[in-house]
Amino acid sequence: MPAKGRRKRQGRFIWLAYVVLVSLAVVYIFPFLINLATSFKTEPDAASDPLSLVPATWSTAAYERLFLNSDFPLWFGNSVVVTIFVTCGRVFFCLLAGYALARIPFRGRAVIFAAIVAVMAVPGVVLLIPKFLVINQLGLYDSYAGMIIPLMADAAGVFIMKNFFESIPASVEEQARIDGAGTFRTFWSVVLPMSMPAVMTIVILSFQGSWNELSHFVISAQSPELTTITKGVAQLSSGALSAGTQYPLKLAAAAIMTIPVAIVFFIFQKKIMNSTAGALKE
Repeated sequence: MPAKGRRKRQGRFIWLAYVVLVSLAVVYIFPFLINLATSFKTEPDAASDPLSLVPATWSTAAYERLFLNSDFPLWFGNSVVVTIFVTCGRVFFCLLAGYALARIPFRGRAVIFAAIVAVMAVPGVVLLIPKFLVINQLGLYDSYAGMIIPLMADAAGVFIMKNFFESIPASVEEQARIDGAGTFRTFWSVVLPMSMPAVMTIVILSFQGSWNELSHFVISAQSPELTTITKGVAQLSSGALSAGTQYPLKLAAAAIMTIPVAIVFFIFQKKIMNSTAGALKE
């Protein structure tokens, strides 16, 4: 095939790929745009034309009602507290457990790792009743401790960090030990800086997972003062705060829910892309 014909065919393929990508982007973005637009509509406007991207009458009544006439600020604050503690705890324990399983030889290491993999294969809903019984037996039910502590352990995070630590050349750590560094010093000063891409991944997954968690909070607390944003929005979806469709109110709450996760993702995504430089040393 002549070079000109080959370039023409490649150009058509590229245009087709762009059309497919743009179409997929529209499919994913369109529901979010409807969500955002409906949150600024009046209730009659939202009920009569739910798919319109331009409100007939712009209104901030839904947001005013959420922040001034509901417990939404309390829900938001509870979610912030729980998410910060859970994220910090998960990152800390995943790092230490992953490094221990990857680098420190001890009896039963293979069994422990097999148990972690087995836990990953169990659906979370299966563990809800046992988790509730344990929380209740330990006296943690209906408290911040019961909402936070069980979420600090994450089998998937340990699995990711173990595999990443094993990908780091052992010679780097051996050189640090020759220089007199102990196990923790080697981990903190040598291995951890090289592991920032994986650490940022764990931060994003932990933040997103704990912010969007619902089932655990249902079985760990019942006081209105401990309601998180996911439980509160679920209550709105079931008809709380008066009767009616309440589409603007529900979708305004859903729009606000996405903001923290989006901010964390875009901030740490850049660090994931830039933190690989200098990871390998000669």
